[in-house]
Amino acid sequence: MKIPISVQINGRQYDREVEPRLLLVHFIRDTLRLTGTKVGCDTSQCGSCTVLLDGVSAKSCTCLAVQADGASITTIEGLAGTDGLHQIQESFWNKHGLQCGFCTPGMIMASQELLRCNSDPSDEEIRHGLEGNLCRCTGYQNIVRAVRDAAGSMEGGSQ
Repeated sequence: MKIPISVQINGRQYDREVEPRLLLVHFIRDTLRLTGTKVGCDTSQCGSCTVLLDGVSAKSCTCLAVQADGASITTIEGLAGTDGLHQIQESFWNKHGLQCGFCTPGMIMASQELLRCNSDPSDEEIRHGLEGNLCRCTGYQNIVRAVRDAAGSMEGGSQ
């Protein structure tokens, strides 16, 4: 049995029929072929699958696609505008907040949520805001620098 869902992802409407047990991350990656959202652990520990679900960061490996019916979702592919990268993406690039890049989409999406809620976070608040996202390559210093840089470049943290 398949269930019809209707979601808006990165500003585009998708109407599909899905299995009730299909995870949102697999819907995004396998059905829609938006592969920026990563599957890291399947246990919600790493945060690589983080997306914005109705503007709030969510780990898409813990959400069923049917639960997202009617929602507006932003993935890493939808964060950038037509005129270039989003400021958080630019800051991650400029401050070397990425290495292998696997965790980067989730880190950036979680950073967007953090800066939406706190436009001028301290280093400790940045670390706390990103503690649900794991990186196996860095010591997090450049990630914290990147988020701080983005906060300083964004008006009100809402861009």
